[in-house]
Amino acid sequence: MAAGETLRSALASGSRRCREATPRACGCGTRSWSCRRSTSTRSIASSACCSRTTTSGESSYNDELAEICDTLEAKGIAVMSDGALCVFQDEFIGRDDKPVPLIIRKSDGGYGYATTDLATIRHRSLDLHADRALYVVGAPQNLHFRMVWSAADKAGWIKGTEPIHVQIGNVVGPDGKILRTRSGDLISLQFLVDSALERAAQVVAESRPDLSDEERATIAHQVGIGSIKYADLSVSHDSGYTFDLDRMLALQGNTGPYLQYATARIRSILSRADGVEFAGQVVLAEPAERALALRLLDFGGVVAEVGESLEPHRLASYLYDLATTFTAFYEHCPVLKAEDAAVRDSRLALCSLTRKVLVKGLSLLGIESPDQM
Repeated sequence: MAAGETLRSALASGSRRCREATPRACGCGTRSWSCRRSTSTRSIASSACCSRTTTSGESSYNDELAEICDTLEAKGIAVMSDGALCVFQDEFIGRDDKPVPLIIRKSDGGYGYATTDLATIRHRSLDLHADRALYVVGAPQNLHFRMVWSAADKAGWIKGTEPIHVQIGNVVGPDGKILRTRSGDLISLQFLVDSALERAAQVVAESRPDLSDEERATIAHQVGIGSIKYADLSVSHDSGYTFDLDRMLALQGNTGPYLQYATARIRSILSRADGVEFAGQVVLAEPAERALALRLLDFGGVVAEVGESLEPHRLASYLYDLATTFTAFYEHCPVLKAEDAAVRDSRLALCSLTRKVLVKGLSLLGIESPDQM
């Protein structure tokens, strides 16, 4: 292996590729949590530590809906049918061999999702100038979105924007059924977030009684939210998964807490090394050292691929593999008790780079890395 700076440069290049692979994009929706409309989106975003979050509810487009309908009718794109204003498009044929109607104004004068979705894509394209507009919504809505985007395109409301339906599966309980309360109501996302936070607080209180209440609360929040995010993002977006808090909060296996623990563990190793700033060569004499270095160098390519394919589970898979590769390295290659100073410093550099990649990768998934676990 070349000098340690070469490995750092390669990783830095990967970080640039990460930024370059992330176009301006506007997202909407969530995995099919079956959330009630009464749930506060801002409250959930705050609990989940979401950054750069702008919430524009359907009501924010109310003043535009009449004009949307009038414009489409004036352009000849929408026509009256049985008292309702509809868009008929030859690309979308129903079972009766006739175009499927996209109703933008009901016969009673009311507006539906189609109208607000038209206003939304127009805003995201013409006002926000998004390169891609990502609609993270259940698979059954695919026809609806294709019809909306086609109508918007005909109206000239999509300019330089690629709307994409990121189809997602359902979140189910251990019984394989959609999550519901005992009374049969659908469970809100806020309830699931609160449940994860409560369970994480119990786990941290039992495992770290030596910490202050404030420290335990901080870790519990990071681990609880991280467990949900990782469980959601570590499976292919078009697949469903089981909401199982015991599994999601486990410190073993492919979970968010396992990766968070890995970063905290490496930080502990580095803290015992007297803050050595390594500036020499990374020596890869052992197979485990080489395996770890090669896996680190894959980071930039993985992030670029994820940004293009919109498949964050590939990043999650990479991070888990990196963490397990580091475990093998640490088991086979003594770090703090290495045979000489040069080898020790080289392995400390690999530890430091591994932690940086894990922390950066988790942050891309919206997951915080606790300083201690």
